Amino acid sequence: MFASLKLRDYRLLWSGMVGSAFAMNMQIVAQGWLVYEMTSSPVKLAWVSLASTLPQIFLSLVGGVLADRSRKREIILIGQAINGIISFFMAVIIITGHVQFWHFIWVGLVNGSMNALSIPARNSFIPYIVGEPLMFNAMAFNTTAWNISRIFGPVVAGLMIDLLSGGDTTSHFAVGIVYFVLSGLYFVASATVMSMHHTGKTRRRRSMGVMREVTAGVRYAQRSPVIGGLILLTIASFVFGAPVQTLIIPFARDVLSGGADDLGLLLAAMGVGAIAGSLTLSKLGGLRRKGFWLFFTLFLWGFALIGIALSSTDFWAMATVGAVGFISAVGMSMNRTIVVLQSSPRMRGRIMSIDMMTHGLMPLGVLPISYVAETVSIQVGLGLCGVLFIGTTLVLWYALGAVRNIDRGFGSGTGS
Repeated sequence: MFASLKLRDYRLLWSGMVGSAFAMNMQIVAQGWLVYEMTSSPVKLAWVSLASTLPQIFLSLVGGVLADRSRKREIILIGQAINGIISFFMAVIIITGHVQFWHFIWVGLVNGSMNALSIPARNSFIPYIVGEPLMFNAMAFNTTAWNISRIFGPVVAGLMIDLLSGGDTTSHFAVGIVYFVLSGLYFVASATVMSMHHTGKTRRRRSMGVMREVTAGVRYAQRSPVIGGLILLTIASFVFGAPVQTLIIPFARDVLSGGADDLGLLLAAMGVGAIAGSLTLSKLGGLRRKGFWLFFTLFLWGFALIGIALSSTDFWAMATVGAVGFISAVGMSMNRTIVVLQSSPRMRGRIMSIDMMTHGLMPLGVLPISYVAETVSIQVGLGLCGVLFIGTTLVLWYALGAVRNIDRGFGSGTGS
């Protein structure tokens, strides 16, 4: 189970990932709680989410070209360092009481831009470090890094806000301290990546120009029914599965009548489920009929979202949120691993950037669903996500035969 973590460079890459993921998950609680306290608007929460995801649409493909051309270690290091600097300045603005709604927008744009430029390098770096035989294991631990942070990051942020605010839910001081902490985490993550021996430098080749390389990557994905189909499934997952990340904040506050600590526990429940899903996936490298099981997880994901909408107690809310965490971790990690293994090594950076670009389509679901949540009810918004997710997955089941028929192997796209 822990084969990839025995490699020094992968341990350092993974440790840095844990640090930056902790920072991102603490930021979700801190900024979400303060924005909702300032505005009481699910739609404005959605705009903050849009600010951090919009750059992924425009910059991810450029990040993929950088990953295929440059030293991946330096790209990751610079991206995390800039996020640390921006978070530090945001902490100062918040703690001095000068924060306004638009500050969260511009910080989201910077964070999203850095992630769009550096995450393709991180994901395409892994095969160079661990080799293809350990890819399933390493990608599972990639997801585990994120999910460890989803367990403890929200809990730590929520408890810090609760304790430091002294019961004052509008306390800027408490949120500012959280931002100082997550800024430090970004700098620590940069230091771990700096210590790696492998630079991730690809073999020199004739440059075609950025736009021509971007176009070549898009055409490569279009020509592959498996890669193209898996990207469509990723889009469906983010459009219909991701709004729960935004709606969980007003759900905790208005449906469960909870505080910042309760929000942290809900997000931690999602993280517990997700890390269980990631560790389960790390043992499933030899699983047959991977295409079938991928679709099955997406169907379950939709039903779990409906389960959250029907929850009215803390226990059932945590149980259904945990189920979403487990199912989404298995589905997304399996999807991403197949995408990496199907891609040519010279194209992996660009293909991972296309995969990440689909994350930027999340507002297509978040904004309209948040409008439904604000004008009708939060439960109706969550339930609508689940119904649309199930319906879209059913359509794609019949349309994507190449993905549905993936068995064990990845060389031909349809299994072996």
